[in-house]
Amino acid sequence: MSEAQQEARVRVHDLRERWRATSLASVWIRPNDWEHPAAEALAEALAEGRGVIAPAERLGAARAGVGAGITEALDDVACLYAAFGRPTDVGALRAAAIGWVGERERVPYQIATHDPSTGLPTGEYLGERLRETYGTAQRTGTAAGDTHCLLVLDVGLDSLDTWQRLARSAAIGRTLHQVFGEGHPMAAIGDGTFVVLCERGPTTAELGQSLRRVVERNAEVLGLATEVRRPTRVWVERLPGTHADALLLLDHLAR
Repeated sequence: MSEAQQEARVRVHDLRERWRATSLASVWIRPNDWEHPAAEALAEALAEGRGVIAPAERLGAARAGVGAGITEALDDVACLYAAFGRPTDVGALRAAAIGWVGERERVPYQIATHDPSTGLPTGEYLGERLRETYGTAQRTGTAAGDTHCLLVLDVGLDSLDTWQRLARSAAIGRTLHQVFGEGHPMAAIGDGTFVVLCERGPTTAELGQSLRRVVERNAEVLGLATEVRRPTRVWVERLPGTHADALLLLDHLAR
């Protein structure tokens, strides 16, 4: 091996290690599953200035194969570009999303309580959390609508392709976690519609406007401004009198 080839291998190794450290410190939750030949290939392509589309698509498939959600997979690719000191390549994200979808369709990976495209709880899980809310209200002699409400976020647009919808879902899922934190009752209930179960209070409407601003800012930063409705719609829905009616409301909002 020539000296130039050795130097090139060292550069790729260093980039991959910086990428791995960045990803594990911020977005990747399975340290033992991060290493993969597809990650090596993508780091090598980027370091050597070659095309990244094919290796990014293989990496997306590999990430789906170990059960990573699309948010985690796309954030991992973004970490590579951060480690390399360059803006994230939207084409690489798109290719990784396509690879992830292809592998998911080939070998479905079942997740009972979370939607892998957003990282958010499923609508069914939110329905169960609503059941708990109504049960608590009944036991305490209050009305669920007096103590809680639904904060609804609508970023939906027509005529988006699969990659655009997946990238948007991943970005919104990350934004909702950023604003509300882990464990908060929320879900994607339709194409571009998201719902958060909140305690009612004087700052609820203000929280909704803050969410709208963060969604729009994150969309700009991630290069997804054209995939998000502008202005983004955010509003408060009062909880109806019964749990059954609340489920009907979710069904209506999902349409």
